[in-house]
Amino acid sequence: MAQTETVLEQIARHGPLGSGDVGAQEQRGTGGWWDWHPSKTALEYLWRTGRITVSRREGFRKLYDLTENVIPKEIGSAQPSFNESLDWACTGALRALGFATAKEISDFYDFVTASEARAWIARGLRSGALREIKTEAANGQLRDRVIFTQDWPSLQEPLAVSNRLRILSPFDPALRNRARAEEIFGFSYRIEVFVPAARRQYGYYVFPILEGSALIAHIEIKADRKKNIIEIIGFWPEAKVKFSAARIERLIAELKRICLLVECRDISGIEILRRM
Repeated sequence: MAQTETVLEQIARHGPLGSGDVGAQEQRGTGGWWDWHPSKTALEYLWRTGRITVSRREGFRKLYDLTENVIPKEIGSAQPSFNESLDWACTGALRALGFATAKEISDFYDFVTASEARAWIARGLRSGALREIKTEAANGQLRDRVIFTQDWPSLQEPLAVSNRLRILSPFDPALRNRARAEEIFGFSYRIEVFVPAARRQYGYYVFPILEGSALIAHIEIKADRKKNIIEIIGFWPEAKVKFSAARIERLIAELKRICLLVECRDISGIEILRRM
């Protein structure tokens, strides 16, 4: 606990700090992401117990401050009821997913049980806030799900779908439930960072590529900060997807957009795409 109090005092004295700031003199482990130095462990404990809060990010680096300096007192002292918390979680999950089963809603935040989600859905159906729909999976099978009633009018007619390619985050709401993504899109996706290299199907950190309403490929890219480039490491189109010259150019356009996002100036490895 002494380390925890020391870290808390550092943050109180100096303002928002990151893990490198509070443990600058400590020896790092060599075991990967979870081999934390003592101050990083203390920082995580303080964050998880609510005594400090992430005030902002600088790239992937989180900066922590005392919770009272980040969250207004009227919000920090609020005590929502169980039903208010349940409604917040279920509403947020369904908003992110678009349409869902009770199990998919309960899985989203992982603190709502399936029975609580079913009860929330039943109340929504009675009030008219929700309506039941049938969704068609990639294999043609139908499944009952719910949607917000106010969203339904926009779905009665086929939506215009852009042919722009988008590289999605592995944690996009459409993907974070892997079984759901495979059912809806017919697309198998797993994060393989913890899989030994020899057993990976694709690569270390692979992103899905969305075109319109279909997931059409996996791509592994990495930002090389020293060279100031995005490097294409691997590329795996789905079996029935042909990457024409036009489709490749749309993918390159998306990669250029990501260059702007991560402040890189160029793309390396485009020849990997052209070999497809």
